Amino acid sequence: MDDEFIKLTESAGWLDLSNRSRLCLLGADRAKFLHGQVTNDINGLVEHTGCYAALVNAKGKMESDLFVYRLAEELLLDFEPSLGDAVRARLESFIIAEDVEVADVAPHFGLVSVQGPKATTVLAALKLPVPETEFSLAKTADEIFVVNQPRLGSAGFDLFVPVDALADWKSRVAEHAPLCSETAFEKARVLATVPLFGKDFTSNNLAPECGIEARAISYAKGCYIGQEVIARIRSRGKVNRILRGLRLDGAAVEGDAIYLGEKQVGTLSSVITEPDAALAIVHRDAAELGTALRVDTKNGNVKAKVATLPFEKFAL
Repeated sequence: MDDEFIKLTESAGWLDLSNRSRLCLLGADRAKFLHGQVTNDINGLVEHTGCYAALVNAKGKMESDLFVYRLAEELLLDFEPSLGDAVRARLESFIIAEDVEVADVAPHFGLVSVQGPKATTVLAALKLPVPETEFSLAKTADEIFVVNQPRLGSAGFDLFVPVDALADWKSRVAEHAPLCSETAFEKARVLATVPLFGKDFTSNNLAPECGIEARAISYAKGCYIGQEVIARIRSRGKVNRILRGLRLDGAAVEGDAIYLGEKQVGTLSSVITEPDAALAIVHRDAAELGTALRVDTKNGNVKAKVATLPFEKFAL
C-alpha cells in the first residue's frame, strides 16, 4: 500500500471507480432545470466544461455532492456510489412542465481514474487528449470522455469508457501506471483534506459546514432549492462547525470524540495511520490552524492539532 500511496502522490496510479453513480440529464430545459437544483452555476457552463456542486434540501442540508459536466446534448452527473436512485428521485420530483429526462448511464460507461502529479504523462502515453483546465473534458473518436479531474488535489483525469471497451482500456492503463487500492487512495485523500460525502459530511450537515463552500457554492447564481438558508448563513457571518484536518500524536479510530479543554467539539470521521491524521467537522472555536485539541480513545487520550484548512494538504 505504501508504494501505491507514493505513486498517487509523487507519480501516478489508477483506480477503477465504475461503482460511482452516473446520471445524464436530457432535454431542452436540462441546464436551466439543474441550475435551479444545485448550489453552483450550471447556466454558466459552456460545452465540454464542468463544475463541482452540492444538492441540498430546502433546509440547506446535504443530499449529495456531485460533479456536473456539460456535454453537447446532455449533462453528465458523477457522484458517490449507491446514491443513484435517491438523486434521480429527488430530481424527478421537481420536474413539472420542463423538458427534462433523467437517465441512469452507469450501466453503459465505466470509470477509470488516473491520479497523481504525472497523470498527464500517462495520458500522453495512451495517446489520449489532455484537457488543460479543471473539470474540462474532451471526447475521443471511440466515445471515451476524458475529464481533467484532480481527485487528490494534485493532478488527475477520469476516463468515462463504454463498458464493452472497459476491460481493454484497464489493461492499457495498467501498462503505464499501477492499479492502486482504496486504502492508498483514502490515505492520499485525507492528507489532501478532501472530504467524502457519507463519511466526513452527511445529510445532517449544512453545505457550508462541509469544507466544500469555495468550490461548490456560487453566491451570485440566483435561486435554487435551499438557497435562502445558505445565503442567510453567509449574511450572518459563519457556520458553527467546519471541516478541518487534524494531526494526531497517536492512534485513534473513526467516531472518537474531540475536545477543546473540557468541551467536546467534534468527532473523527476519516482516520489514517503513518502518519496519524484525521478529518473532522469541528466547532468553529476549535477550527483555527494550529489549535491544540485532545482526542479520547479507548486506550487513553491522544493529542491533536488542527493541521489544515479545507482543501489544503497536510504539511508533512
